[in-house]
Amino acid sequence: MIDITAANFEIDVLQASATTPVLVDFWAPWCGPCKSLGPVLEKLETEYAGRFILAKINSDDEQQIAGMFGVRSIPTCVLMVNGQPVDGFMGALPEGQVRAFLDKNLPSPEQLEAEQEEDEAQQALEAGDTDTALEKLQHAVATDPANDDTRFDYVKLLLQLGRSDDAKVAFAPVIAKAAAIRRLDSLQRWMDAIDASENADLGALDAAITANKRDFAARFARAQALMAQQQWTDAMDELLEILMRDKNWNDEQARKTYIAVLDIMEPPKVAVAEGQIPPEDPVIATYRRRLSSVVLS
Repeated sequence: MIDITAANFEIDVLQASATTPVLVDFWAPWCGPCKSLGPVLEKLETEYAGRFILAKINSDDEQQIAGMFGVRSIPTCVLMVNGQPVDGFMGALPEGQVRAFLDKNLPSPEQLEAEQEEDEAQQALEAGDTDTALEKLQHAVATDPANDDTRFDYVKLLLQLGRSDDAKVAFAPVIAKAAAIRRLDSLQRWMDAIDASENADLGALDAAITANKRDFAARFARAQALMAQQQWTDAMDELLEILMRDKNWNDEQARKTYIAVLDIMEPPKVAVAEGQIPPEDPVIATYRRRLSSVVLS
């Protein structure tokens, strides 16, 4: 529990909520219901063991902050996430209702554990330790199966390591919804490319393209073979050749596959200082511009 004044509001509420949800409790010494709610909140903060921070603001002493939040009666509780209010309640709710409010808005212990595993996996990757990264990602997926972003990273790493059979097993639980979720669809297109290129003859494809530059089936097969070999820019160059000649070929397969390659090339998101935007990979930025130029022309 933290007592909040104008002096520490910025750091202990706004900035702190970027990493851990902060429950702000507006109270006053004369408020009877506040005296019954306060111990409930303090008990739950201890019980939830770091899933949220309790910040108490004396609304009599900090009228400016109370005014910022439009507090008209107390007790009023506001949950802050990433510096913004996301939910709240008024009145001295019983413990069961406060618990339900928290469970609705806070990440579960399983989600927090999975996030930690994901962070450790990315650190392992940066250090070149793919074995540890795979182990961490596998555990994160098992802990929080509904986290599609973690599953994307796990399947992607398996494919990068050439373990396509294991990737398909890890992908199977989400295959039914892959078409509706772009990043999952991108993984599906990569796996399709690997399957399609098993017996590809690049020499024969090159010959077919030389004979007919509008042999889009051959160009697409060549792009898939390049994807299977993880030659991403070469694959996009081939897809651009299709797009420059026929943007809508085969239900826009070239454009959709090009976007899939960009998704796959995108590096994992890493933490950056507050207010900063991580720089975009210059190769990805270039190929995004090329796609826009061709599609919008």
